[in-house]
Amino acid sequence: MTGFKTPLKIAGGVALASLLLSLPALGQDAAPAEEAAATLSEGVSADVVFILNSFLMILGGILVFWMAAGFAMVEAGMVRTKNVSMQLLKNVSLFAVACLMYYVIGYNLMYPLGNWAMGSDETGGYLGAFGIAILEAVGITADGADDFSYAATSSDFFFQVMFCATTASIVSGTLAERIKLLPFLIFTAVLTALIYPIQASWKWGGGFLDSQFGFLDFAGSTVVHSVGGWAALAGVILLGARRGKYNADGSVNAMPGSSMPLATLGVFILWMGWYGFNGASQLAMGSVGDVADVGRIMANTNAGAVGGALAALIATAIIYKKVDLTFVLNGALAGLVAITAEPLTPGLGTASLIGAVGGLIVVFSVPLLDRLKLDDVVGAIPVHLLAGIWGTIAVVFTNPDATLGGQLISIIIVGIFVFVVSFVVWFILKSIMGLRPTAEDEDLGLDKAEVGVEAYPEFK
Repeated sequence: MTGFKTPLKIAGGVALASLLLSLPALGQDAAPAEEAAATLSEGVSADVVFILNSFLMILGGILVFWMAAGFAMVEAGMVRTKNVSMQLLKNVSLFAVACLMYYVIGYNLMYPLGNWAMGSDETGGYLGAFGIAILEAVGITADGADDFSYAATSSDFFFQVMFCATTASIVSGTLAERIKLLPFLIFTAVLTALIYPIQASWKWGGGFLDSQFGFLDFAGSTVVHSVGGWAALAGVILLGARRGKYNADGSVNAMPGSSMPLATLGVFILWMGWYGFNGASQLAMGSVGDVADVGRIMANTNAGAVGGALAALIATAIIYKKVDLTFVLNGALAGLVAITAEPLTPGLGTASLIGAVGGLIVVFSVPLLDRLKLDDVVGAIPVHLLAGIWGTIAVVFTNPDATLGGQLISIIIVGIFVFVVSFVVWFILKSIMGLRPTAEDEDLGLDKAEVGVEAYPEFK
């Protein structure tokens, strides 16, 4: 237990340093148009604001899309050679499924009666509206844009669908090497059509977590990352560990990944994509203040990753006498996840400390998962679930509008909902069609058993 004193000390330091670092935040609120209008730069027309806001979300959506490549590379590098093609196939397929389901069902569930960009004032609810996403007309004029008031619905949909797909990507890596493709894709469909949009509507759609508990989650430490982590945890409990991972005496057999260069490339791609993930979540670029805030968010996002990577590097050097690359890579990602809940209000030092605690969480929780025989192939549960919880709590250190009670109860409500529903869905899939391939197929590798295309056919 003494190993946990370090993160507690750092957390205390974060709280102390943060007393001097509080600024108002906008984030992915349900109806930010009125707040944004109050910050218009003198001489900037509403049309220009509309254009700039829409452009920010388009650019952010492109960067978040690039994160899909990062997840694919991280997972391809972390799994064994015989399962690389399967992970690549899963990442392409889950992205396509997520985008389709979010269009058909998820978008309107997340934003009741459309979304805030279309002037919806439906807030405080528990469930959105069923219906497909509908974009504005082709080639709308400035007069037509007035109906959308804040930004183009198309740019908002494009940005938000990337967040939905990110949630599904988190699940993929945890369950790697021992899950069949079809049940995984069916679960992805349920996750992206129903589970993710419903809980996201509770905050970003103006639902009850936002209106009743004052829940603050700027870009999704809980709404996106912890949700993916809870869904993955439910799956790994029912799925079980890879064959040969754990011995009867409790010892763990290492199963090294196929390519550390690929995993490292994936982390850098994710790191880059996170600038859009957090930066564009400002949702506004029509004033001097907004643009400055976007830059501040990106700088703090980078600082969170730096803190997580350095903390993991130092901690593994002390504990294991050698630096573990996989811990450093996941430390950087955990730092990014941790700062995502509030990347605007901290200063650079505080952002680094928040990220550092995320990195330490990875170092101390990965061995804990092994003791519990929870086989998380890429470390997504520590990175996205646990660091996401930490980052959501850490909001109270820098944002005076946050309350500890509001943050904790929201974490608990989202966690219970996502875990229970995910567990039920995984259980139904396991009962009907089974989740795992046969032992022979698992030993052979899913590239040969299910995909039919080996990633490295020349290497035997």
